[in-house]
Amino acid sequence: MSEAKAAADDSISELGLSKDSIVQEFGYDDDVDFGLRERIENITDDEILDEEDQEVVDAVLLWWRDGDGDLVDALVDTQSQLDEGGVVWLLTPKSGRNGYVTPTDIESASSTAGLHRTSTAGVSADWAAVRLAPKRNF
Repeated sequence: MSEAKAAADDSISELGLSKDSIVQEFGYDDDVDFGLRERIENITDDEILDEEDQEVVDAVLLWWRDGDGDLVDALVDTQSQLDEGGVVWLLTPKSGRNGYVTPTDIESASSTAGLHRTSTAGVSADWAAVRLAPKRNF
């Protein structure tokens, strides 16, 4: 296995996906990281569902750029089919790139949408990945 392939496999493991994971995607456009999408489909051995699908899912990928609309509304929408214990991976352009979303905007929107930031993952050269999980009342 090449060193680059091993590094890509290690980085994708941060997403916590497995062969039986069902993943849905929102915000797909021609600027998404197609390599990341392919690696996810290879791990799950299935295609990523689009935003029209109505299946219960283990994880959501939300590709989001500044100017896409209301991030709170988008985060609420992504949770409609999310299984208990599921997570939302918010993917935004990295700092200095067109469409960059500030960490403050992400924190504010995720909190309002009933989510909290749990970690980040270095899975893409151009996109920052933030793991958001539903807040739980204990």
